[in-house]
Amino acid sequence: MNMDYYASLENEDKELKAVGLELMFLTPEKYSSKDGITAVELSKRVNIPVETVKKKLTILKNKNIAIVKGINPKYWTFDQYNFQRLPDDDDIFLLLCSFDDVDFDKFFAY
Repeated sequence: MNMDYYASLENEDKELKAVGLELMFLTPEKYSSKDGITAVELSKRVNIPVETVKKKLTILKNKNIAIVKGINPKYWTFDQYNFQRLPDDDDIFLLLCSFDDVDFDKFFAY
């Protein structure tokens, strides 16, 4: 396979990690609705196109660690309970627990 393929995989992982961590660290006080955050709002927070954010949210939903409520708009929240029950060797678990390049200040700004 060519290097462009590997580069796109690396970018995909970074985008998934950005969306996953942002959703994981969002608190109800930061939601615009009591039901969660929309993909559009999340897109603005992580500076990633909405369509990409929606794809990443679907991946997290399929792992049962993102919960969606509503139809239009859909509101998203993180399922901490199911996340903690993922196997230690799960790709998503490992990705979201890799904190080497994470700036926690942006999640905990007061």
